[in-house]
Amino acid sequence: MDTAATPNPIRSIRLIASDIKIAHSVFALPFALLAAVMATPANDAETWIIFTAQLIFIVLAMVFARTCAMMANRIFDRKLDARNPRTAGRALPSGKLEVRNAIVVWVCFAVLFMLMCFAFFIFQENPWPIILGLPALVWICSYALFKRFTWLCHLYLGSSLAISPLAAALAVDPNALTTQPALWLLSAMVLCWVAGFDVIYALQDIDVDRRDGLHSIPQRFGVKDAMWFARLLHLLAAAALICALFLDDRFALLFGIGVAIVIALLLYEHATVARWGTTKIALAFFTLNGIISCVLGGLGIADVLL
Repeated sequence: MDTAATPNPIRSIRLIASDIKIAHSVFALPFALLAAVMATPANDAETWIIFTAQLIFIVLAMVFARTCAMMANRIFDRKLDARNPRTAGRALPSGKLEVRNAIVVWVCFAVLFMLMCFAFFIFQENPWPIILGLPALVWICSYALFKRFTWLCHLYLGSSLAISPLAAALAVDPNALTTQPALWLLSAMVLCWVAGFDVIYALQDIDVDRRDGLHSIPQRFGVKDAMWFARLLHLLAAAALICALFLDDRFALLFGIGVAIVIALLLYEHATVARWGTTKIALAFFTLNGIISCVLGGLGIADVLL
């Protein structure tokens, strides 16, 4: 239902904020902040004053980009969501929010994101964010389309979040991507980690996906094999973290502890799904992965700074 009245703009904003769960930006944001700290080239006070401004731009850009991507997902999938009992109550398929209002929000956040990219050019003459900003935005907003024709959509979603640490490092110091291979390993970890837990999340919709002709690893290979895909992806994520730990000499005890915690939480996540299936998906998907991101990002930042 696309035509329900939504006369109150404040109500529309509240509906959107609740629907896309802005707090879930936590999945990628700590990795972007860690990459930004890794890319900072000097330690003098003036550099850190500039870096503080850069962090503000990065945080805002991350929130704007993620909101824009989620709005695109909701707009593209509104008719599919209406046919899925799990998602039928969302703002667009339920008719609580008009499509035109959602599109306005989508465009506004896209503009805000591009303004943050432009800020890096204005304040530090770094052209790369504004050059790559629009292609990156198109990339992350296209996820919803991929499940219409390939079960590799989980890897595409992973790549959408994996570009965040690389983008943050590029914004702070473009040379960092050529001199710090650990940044690429961090990005690879995010790709495999996100793709793995998205496979787990897709277990909820396996019957709906088969009915509607949508593609996912659970729909294509079944529940048992899908879990092996998720385990393999999370094993690769752990391997990338371990390689980053030994490759970058700024990572020491704290990041090592973070890596151990991440591996333990991933094991617990898979044990939870094996024991409870999708009945505790809020724990397995949102809570545990939010902890993984914050713990690893926080301890990694502390190790680099110390």
